[in-house]
Amino acid sequence: MARYTGPKNRIARRFGTNIFGRLRNPLLHKPNPPGMHGAKRKKKSDFGLQLDEQQKLKAVYGMLSHKQLLRYYKEAIRKEGNTAHILMQLLESRLDNVLHKMGLASTIFHAHQLIAHGHVLVNGKKVDVRSFRVRQGDEISLREKAVNNPIVKQALSLSREIPEYLSVEREKGKGVVSSVPQFDQIALPLPINVALVCEFLAHQH
Repeated sequence: MARYTGPKNRIARRFGTNIFGRLRNPLLHKPNPPGMHGAKRKKKSDFGLQLDEQQKLKAVYGMLSHKQLLRYYKEAIRKEGNTAHILMQLLESRLDNVLHKMGLASTIFHAHQLIAHGHVLVNGKKVDVRSFRVRQGDEISLREKAVNNPIVKQALSLSREIPEYLSVEREKGKGVVSSVPQFDQIALPLPINVALVCEFLAHQH
């Protein structure tokens, strides 16, 4: 699976927020967007606005590719209900996102590393695919070796608000998906118009 390796701080500055939750806030020294000192740009078209919202959503969930996001959208439209809400439920249920939201990884990219290196268990079994979909009742845990890692220990020590649909024992490096994430329970680091994202993707498939 493709992995984003570009400049993450540049992405954060573009959207004007510490989008990835990094310990060293990339906005402290360079608060302006990339470019000519954050110069004001022309008013964007509807397409431009849709594209921006899509890029923000992809970034929040670990720099997803367009192909990956489109696949989630196609699955969402096959289900009954609000497409935007279903799309967010699917994204929120990714293993990398859940690991991060539980506070077991400092950032979603740290979650990627832990999963890829085989340090994450789902219901006691190793899962090394970061897009793995967790379901209600699943227990997510870190191997003992990972819990004792200094970087993981630092992540576990951070104060973080845990979503309502997750139950976590951070000192033990584990948690449970207690319910299906509802749209109003999903906290994002910046405002995203998911309906606009769906409009954009509707023209892509």
